[in-house]
Amino acid sequence: MGTPRSQPPAPAEGTFPLASAGAAEDTAQLLAAAPSTGESPIPKVSGGFILILILGLFGTYVAFVTPIAISLAIQVNALAPGNPEYLGLLLGIGSLAALLVGPLLGQLSDRTRSRFGRRRPWLVGGMLVGIVGLTIMGLAPSIFVLGLGWVIAQMGLSQAANLFSAVQADRVPESQRGKVGGLSGFATMVAPVVGAVIGGTVAGQPILLFLIPGAIMVVFLMLFVFLFRDEDSRGMELSPLTAVTILSKYVFNPRRYPDFSWNWLGRFLFFSALTLNTTYTAYFFSSRLGIPVEDIGSTVALIGGIGILGTLGGAIGSGFLSDRLRRRKVFVLGSALLFALSAVIIVLAPDLTVMIVGSFLANLAIGIFSAVDQALFLDVLPERKTEAARFINLTQFATTIPQAVAPIIAAGLLTIGVAEGAEPNYSLVYVAAAALAVAGGLVVLKVKGVR
Repeated sequence: MGTPRSQPPAPAEGTFPLASAGAAEDTAQLLAAAPSTGESPIPKVSGGFILILILGLFGTYVAFVTPIAISLAIQVNALAPGNPEYLGLLLGIGSLAALLVGPLLGQLSDRTRSRFGRRRPWLVGGMLVGIVGLTIMGLAPSIFVLGLGWVIAQMGLSQAANLFSAVQADRVPESQRGKVGGLSGFATMVAPVVGAVIGGTVAGQPILLFLIPGAIMVVFLMLFVFLFRDEDSRGMELSPLTAVTILSKYVFNPRRYPDFSWNWLGRFLFFSALTLNTTYTAYFFSSRLGIPVEDIGSTVALIGGIGILGTLGGAIGSGFLSDRLRRRKVFVLGSALLFALSAVIIVLAPDLTVMIVGSFLANLAIGIFSAVDQALFLDVLPERKTEAARFINLTQFATTIPQAVAPIIAAGLLTIGVAEGAEPNYSLVYVAAAALAVAGGLVVLKVKGVR
């Protein structure tokens, strides 16, 4: 371990109160400001490196999203039949725990001094913590123990997932970030499908339900760890670490990092739009199509299955094209406008066919945004050499805060201008989502260091 010694932290004047605000990625550039910071160009990475990176991320996401997508619901139903509210409670508590410890774990990764580098030890650590949590969940005799296991698993698995973004920040140059972002998006979108297949195959065997995804993670993450050559970090300097320093790192100064701040705000607005758009999907489709809520599942699955093709195509296609054209902001703005258009189409849709078209366009926009904004945020990531993992974890607030706040806003919008006994104002929710998406795309145009 190195001896703490270097410059004192910059003053916190004008800090952005992320820690008090409450939170996906997340997850996927030669720093746009690199000329002013003196950072040397990052060399291109090989196709083999990209392959093991994507496989490692895929394996981690299989373990991470399978409980969210299906395993937790199956286990909750087994332990507390007729109490689906426990599922939402457990998911919320797990997300909150991961959100609160994320920036701290990011700081610790940035500060790690070892012959194995800064990322590999924490990738392995996150994997092991995740396996412990998944094992507890598979053996849980009660909802309380299940929740405890999920909190442990979420903290480990979310940190491992975030560290793959840190590796991208450390090693992937600007000219390849769109491509890697698109492939990362592809991996994270396929992972839930694999999880659903696992869930349908071993639904009656809880321990396998959680440990098979865990085993997939171990195989692919360890493949990456063994083949990835992380730089020896023992010679890097460290500043003193105190409680005040740790807490101060939960905020950032938007005046000092304007491009990062504008992108953070743009991402926050877009994910607010996305959450508004998806919160009441089942109820809205049920109301407009005249199908009972309990029977709408197959329709939603059909729309989602078609939509994922748009998401995958948008992510991979825009990622490669963004690198080739050396443009980011036009893709982000275009995806925001396309998302807004899709919301309007869904609201005005007279039948299922038009709804499918609107949903496909929405998923296409999500795919484009997820790939290119991942590249853009890595382009403007501050303090790349010393605090990349910390800022990546702070970026997660921009995606998770909307998941907590937007549904509450949506509930209020449903009641505006509605007479007693009438259909909730779903149209207003979708129009609000369209407006937020456009605002998010326009805000990103304020980023000056990236084209």
